[in-house]
Amino acid sequence: MLTTKRIVNLPSDQVYDSQYLPVQTDDDYEKTYIKQLKKFAKQEIKQAKLEQKIEGKSRRKELNLYEGKWLRRMSFIWKHTVGRLGEDWVFLAFLGFIMALISYGIDKLVLLFSSSRMYLYKLGFNMSLKYFGWILLPFCLIMFNVAFVYIVGPQSAGSGLPELKTILRGVVLKEYLTFRVLVAKIFGIACTIGSGMPLGKEGPLVHMSSIVTSLYSNFLTKMRHFKGEEIRKTEMLAAACAVGVATTFAAPIGGVLFSIEVTTSYFAVRNYFRGFFAAVCGAITYRLLSVWIDGLKTYTPVFKTNFLVELPFDPQELIAFAIIGVVCGFGGALYCWCHRNYVLFTKRNKFLIWLNSFCRFVYPGFVVLVVSSITFPPGIGRYLAGHLAPKGHVDNLFANFTWMTGNLSDSQEVILNNWRTNRTGPYLHLLSFMGFMFLMSIFASTMPVPNGTFIPTFRFGAAFGRIIGEIMATWYPDGFFYGGRNVHVIPGGYATVGAAAFTGAVTQTVSVAVIVFEMTGQICHAIPILIAVLIAVGISTKLGPSCYNNVIIIKKLPYLPDLLPSVSKMYTVTVDDFMVTNVKFIHLEMTYVELENVLKENPKLKTFPIVENSENMILLGSAKRNELIKLLEEQIGRKKRLEHIFKKVFQDSKENLAPEEDKSSETTVETNNRLSTYDNQTLRHSVSTPGIFGGESYVTVEGTLTEDDDRFEKRKEKAFRSIFRKVPKNQGSFKSLLGGSKGSSILPSKGRTVMLRHPIRDMNKTERKKWEEVQMACLVDFSSCCVDPAPFQLVQRTSLLKVHSLFSLMGLNQAYVTAIGSLVGVVGLKELRKAIEEANNGILRPSEILTHDSYLRMKDSTFLSYV
Repeated sequence: MLTTKRIVNLPSDQVYDSQYLPVQTDDDYEKTYIKQLKKFAKQEIKQAKLEQKIEGKSRRKELNLYEGKWLRRMSFIWKHTVGRLGEDWVFLAFLGFIMALISYGIDKLVLLFSSSRMYLYKLGFNMSLKYFGWILLPFCLIMFNVAFVYIVGPQSAGSGLPELKTILRGVVLKEYLTFRVLVAKIFGIACTIGSGMPLGKEGPLVHMSSIVTSLYSNFLTKMRHFKGEEIRKTEMLAAACAVGVATTFAAPIGGVLFSIEVTTSYFAVRNYFRGFFAAVCGAITYRLLSVWIDGLKTYTPVFKTNFLVELPFDPQELIAFAIIGVVCGFGGALYCWCHRNYVLFTKRNKFLIWLNSFCRFVYPGFVVLVVSSITFPPGIGRYLAGHLAPKGHVDNLFANFTWMTGNLSDSQEVILNNWRTNRTGPYLHLLSFMGFMFLMSIFASTMPVPNGTFIPTFRFGAAFGRIIGEIMATWYPDGFFYGGRNVHVIPGGYATVGAAAFTGAVTQTVSVAVIVFEMTGQICHAIPILIAVLIAVGISTKLGPSCYNNVIIIKKLPYLPDLLPSVSKMYTVTVDDFMVTNVKFIHLEMTYVELENVLKENPKLKTFPIVENSENMILLGSAKRNELIKLLEEQIGRKKRLEHIFKKVFQDSKENLAPEEDKSSETTVETNNRLSTYDNQTLRHSVSTPGIFGGESYVTVEGTLTEDDDRFEKRKEKAFRSIFRKVPKNQGSFKSLLGGSKGSSILPSKGRTVMLRHPIRDMNKTERKKWEEVQMACLVDFSSCCVDPAPFQLVQRTSLLKVHSLFSLMGLNQAYVTAIGSLVGVVGLKELRKAIEEANNGILRPSEILTHDSYLRMKDSTFLSYV
């Protein structure tokens, strides 16, 4: 408080106020007083702030007994850990770390299953027991795998890449990115590879990475300060694809390029850093886990090679590498064709359909018995190196020595003994291995378990390249002379070229070359690998779709195929030639009955265009099916019906407030057993009711009481005492609650809450039917409906190429076709996909191109009327 002393014996011209403060004085005294006043004011403000701070601390201590240095430290840690979870770099680093742990855990489970299988095999003291021990564990693993996948997550069966391509196109696949599918995928792929089936884990890991991204995004979305995470979910899925490949082969650069090639037609450059950062984090963590846990000396590639770097190949060998690319191109196309037709055969064959419906374990059991019997080491498996794991196959095929030479070391003899017997040589073994991998990988991929196709095709290509390399080493035992130096043939280099070329032909991706560089740790064969991969991918693309696109075609997923570059009709075929002209629409002049009929007649449509009227068809926007259902619910739902009943009850109760005091005291009102609020002169009643289409809805009914007569206030008080059971003591009298004549302000700003007495009596069937007929006859009020005012539109003469580009670039599912603003048709993914296929096959015929003469002849057309 500002205090002043009483001043006495001052001049007579000094004037004082009631607080003894000078209000009129000379200039010097006034300046001095103002300075002192400012000084005192600053001190008072400072003292007030200090007291406020002390009071705030004491209040916080009272509310939180654990306030102290430990709480401050915990809040600091929380702010800089959990508080940063929504940042991109934390999100991506966490994704890479989690996927590295999952991939490493799967590898450990596979190693455990493989060693257990060999242990059971060696326990047998005769051939029958050895065979039983060899097939026992794979059979049990596959049977468990089929049952576990079917119960936990049926969507986890297969690769996962085709479905992810569809999701990145903007299509929502239900129950695909859930935690149950993640669990089924992890244990499923471990059992699949551990059983010895010729399948891989690259596609399933991409699927798992996308699931982890989706779950993490959903977790951040539920937190208050991360509401914007849902917008970035699709962009993070693109980065997740790179992480899946990177944690499979420890190849971050190839993983990013592979994700771009496989999953998207148009890639956003802003996602490049995200994918690369996440892939690097995942690849480094994946290999460092091997260093820390397995005891490796340093960070090493997955399939380490030691080819000569100075002169790895002679330029004359490029012809052989090109031949490998040509053969792998045709072989990859043949592999995709055989895979597609066999899958279609299993889906169309009546016996297999009946067998799977009768018992889903019969077909997978038959497959695992056939594959395990073929790979039985003392049997046919002796010609296939059946006792080796997939990594052992690749390491042997990439070995940096010639198998046909006589002078071999002991370690080289051990490798060669895996591919020869006393009666057969390496060529027969390699050919048998190629035939086994080609047929059995297709055969095993039809089982309803998680599986991939990358590793089987990689092993097939490596075997083919090894054959070519051994043949070249036999033909040129002294190598080639280049620059005065002798360059020997390296069959292991041919194996890497063949592996990259055949895998690239099957997947139709050039990025496989980069993956091979990172997997082997050497780039000395970069030119041969690139030449072979480019040739193989070019030939395979011309002959048919890739293995992933085959699955999309078989499952009929909504994904757009590519237009062939040689198709000239993509410039002349327009949207007029394949759009749907019978458009189901809604207009502003329709009633609720008509709206209900439109929804019932088109149950599969999720979006409806809104036009001005059925005559001019001016497109105003589009509305989703759920929003239109909400309009019907608001019009005839239980919420609206109870609102109508309560208004009627409230009107009756207001009429009962007659001048006779004794009658008003006997008034009773039936109301819903819910909470009501009222303040001053307004009564508000809130009702929570289950909606027609699920969920809860709330309605608030208001009634205003405006009489000011004190005598009438007593009658209102008695009437409302009969309505309400009780009023809390701290809420004052009814007179103050309902508003007095003098406008007393006893009430707080918010309304009072009381319990009502009896439930409202609902309408019977007849009354309800009549009431609904009246409500449904009204015009639809779109003011409360969420309408998209600018749906994507195309004009009639838009070419097929432009439509395909727009749909792919923007991730569209449908587009409306307009002519001068009038709705004339609609195009969806189904129509566009069919048009592209027909154009590629030469079936779709373009309509007549609009010329100047034909334009002038269209006297009655909308174009001429517009002019």
